[in-house]
Amino acid sequence: MPPPSPEPHAAHGAHVSHGAHVPYDARGPHGELPRDVRRFTPGERAVHWATAVLMGVCVATAACLYLPQFAQLVGRRALLVTVHEWSGLLLPVPFLCGLASRAFRADLRLLNRFGPHDRAWLASALARGRQRAREAGKFNAGQKVWAAWIAGAVLVMTGTGLLMWSTGPAPLMWRTAATFVHDWLALAVGVVLVGHVWLAANDPESRRGMRTGRVARVWARREHPLWRPPSEDFDPDAEENGGQSGGRDGQDAEASARPHH
Repeated sequence: MPPPSPEPHAAHGAHVSHGAHVPYDARGPHGELPRDVRRFTPGERAVHWATAVLMGVCVATAACLYLPQFAQLVGRRALLVTVHEWSGLLLPVPFLCGLASRAFRADLRLLNRFGPHDRAWLASALARGRQRAREAGKFNAGQKVWAAWIAGAVLVMTGTGLLMWSTGPAPLMWRTAATFVHDWLALAVGVVLVGHVWLAANDPESRRGMRTGRVARVWARREHPLWRPPSEDFDPDAEENGGQSGGRDGQDAEASARPHH
């Protein structure tokens, strides 16, 4: 059998970690690697986009409720309050539904794992004017920090929103404190969301991954060298007790990885 063909576009300086051979990836008729790899399943993308829509509705209605210019432009304050409350209450629903997906649960495990290479990634990101190689698995350290922060913010916003909503059982002091936390955290969420959208706007391949579920192999190796993409014939959302799978499910090599000096 002839050796695998060289990596497409490898001349662009893509960083390849742990060798170029990926035995569990589907190959072409001449042994070549496919240009694209699967990054997200349809279920994972549905969780992301449903959460994004609900979060966008929350932020937009909050802006109309708190900024007089928007309030006068839109009007119908009672309707805005109702839409804001229900979109906030529904915000955790996509996450809870996503737990039925094996791929989504696997991504949660990766997001909750913070290793030495993640600390090195953050140090490199914060070292302005000095470019160093950044080792990352499927999710880099910045994405892990973002996921943890937004998950905590959603929990706090939901809790304080419920306290503000329950005008009967909650004491006035609790509702006042909840309003203070809710308002300032909402402002912080808005600022961070702008940063999130700005970073996504400057990374077309990352956007394509969330839009189509697939990314270029050369991008994956450059930006996420510790990530091991799944086999093309492996369905991570198939029944977990349904026999042998045809490949790995896209786990990282993070468990045994160490930062390279």
